[in-house]
Amino acid sequence: MKHMRPERRQGPSLVRGDLVPDSTYDQRLLDRKGPTGWLHEDPWRVLRIQSEFVEGFGALADLPPAVTVFGSARTSPEDPDYKLGERLGGALAEAGYAVITGGGPGVMEAANKGALEAGGVSVGLGIELPHEQRLNDYVDLGVEFRYFFVRKTMFVKYACGFVTLPGGFGTLDELFEALTLVQTRKVTSFPVILMGVRFWTPLIDWIRESLEAVGKISPKDLDLISLTDDPDEAVRIIVEADSTRTDRESGG
Repeated sequence: MKHMRPERRQGPSLVRGDLVPDSTYDQRLLDRKGPTGWLHEDPWRVLRIQSEFVEGFGALADLPPAVTVFGSARTSPEDPDYKLGERLGGALAEAGYAVITGGGPGVMEAANKGALEAGGVSVGLGIELPHEQRLNDYVDLGVEFRYFFVRKTMFVKYACGFVTLPGGFGTLDELFEALTLVQTRKVTSFPVILMGVRFWTPLIDWIRESLEAVGKISPKDLDLISLTDDPDEAVRIIVEADSTRTDRESGG
């Protein structure tokens, strides 16, 4: 059997074997430096960050209306959540939306697969990680990023809705960032949908009892979240938000 060398994607580059570094670009960016370290390293890093924004904008600018789907990379194809992701991806594609995911395995793969098999546009936005996570085989358009914050910008900029299936810390990070952007009106008419009623209900209860009840958020902030198990309902919510935005922009 052929020996499999370690490999890692770093933006547009692929390195293998001894060339795989001990840290990622994000780790090196966030590491504390000596008093003059930033003078020698960070100005050049800013140019690399700029290039990632330019590359992402250029690659995604011609997408049709799109929806970003998030969920666990650890979900197996036999898991009901994987099947739900497939159904969601297919329903979004049939409604005319491109499907954007993190491009990895699990729920991300499921949503990309559903979109591709339904004839839609399937997009994966990958990220450099300490342990390689390649883009799944159902991605039509894939972009690899070095920096999480650049990738996060692309998830929101080119989407008109955000659907979150069960997942872990990364999924929660993206969920609450999206909610914060909507709450602060950095993005408008941007539905945030949680799919998996049983999984998400304890979190909704905690938000209601530990945040809303003591005034940490406004009662209306809970209205920013929709909860469903039905892919068709998720699509309907997104379509209605799209229609509302269109009417407002046209003065209707």
